[in-house]
Amino acid sequence: MARSEWNHTPDNLPLQVNPLFRWPMRPGAIVRWYWDSWFPISQNLVIVAIACLAWTWASPTLTTAASPGGWIAVILVRNLVLVVALAQTLHVIFHARALQGQDHKYDPRPFPRKGRVFSFGDQYRDNVFWTLASGVTIWSLWEALIWWAMANGYAPVWTWTDGAVWFIAVFLLIPVWESFYFYWMHRLLHTDLFYRFHALHHRNTDIGPWSGLSMHPIEHVMYFGTALVHFVVPTHPVHVVAHLMFFGLYAITTHTGFEGLWAAGRKRLHLGNFHHQMHHRYFEVNYGTLEVPWDVLFGTFHDGSAKGKEKMRERLKSRSRST
Repeated sequence: MARSEWNHTPDNLPLQVNPLFRWPMRPGAIVRWYWDSWFPISQNLVIVAIACLAWTWASPTLTTAASPGGWIAVILVRNLVLVVALAQTLHVIFHARALQGQDHKYDPRPFPRKGRVFSFGDQYRDNVFWTLASGVTIWSLWEALIWWAMANGYAPVWTWTDGAVWFIAVFLLIPVWESFYFYWMHRLLHTDLFYRFHALHHRNTDIGPWSGLSMHPIEHVMYFGTALVHFVVPTHPVHVVAHLMFFGLYAITTHTGFEGLWAAGRKRLHLGNFHHQMHHRYFEVNYGTLEVPWDVLFGTFHDGSAKGKEKMRERLKSRSRST
């Protein structure tokens, strides 16, 4: 008997992009989209809370950051602890102990797998190695660079007393910038010039929490290069911490391979991202996110439906005939 392509698909197929970019415009749907993205408890809100705690208890001051020193190691250790705690906890829940079984797992194939394609011949060890040895290190160095630049006047700083509205707005705008930057950076990684590096991430046709940051060092430099915006836009160090955590921690939670954490028959926390899971399966679709519909604009959107799959096939056939 042939195995189904997907073990589980979300109930909200076909997937829809942010209603802000759909016509006719529905103000109620737009408000609901942004409300649900943040409240009452969301990944966005949790990441901002963690960032505020990290800035308060495990970060330098701007005075300290003016010169290289032990504060860089503090940032590195803090990020290392966060990544290990989050990724390993989710790995144990969903994969090592399989406490949720296979319910709500997108891909029917077992995870992790073994094979020569992986470092050390093992997908789990491969993912852990590249996440910690390269990912956390480069993430922390980018963060340290922006701290140093702010401390020495090379990057503009915005404090609460400069204006509370902009201070709060920056947190809300980070996911928008994330969607913009990630799409264009990701498309660049799929060009002939850079795919040789991105191929390491695409070893993972099925994914787990440690897969999200399992990348080649060149890709990590590009991925966390999102922080360069802080050289232009006035922000506060806590925004920098939150911004890089959005890219670092969100990559872990959205790569669980499961739609979410269920308990007592209800989804308690939304985690995995079916939109991006399809990218790992099909490679040439869904380069961005649902927040800003670049994939719709450039014809690379797959909404998870049979019609969406057929459109993908026709597009790839057409491209093949033209080359």
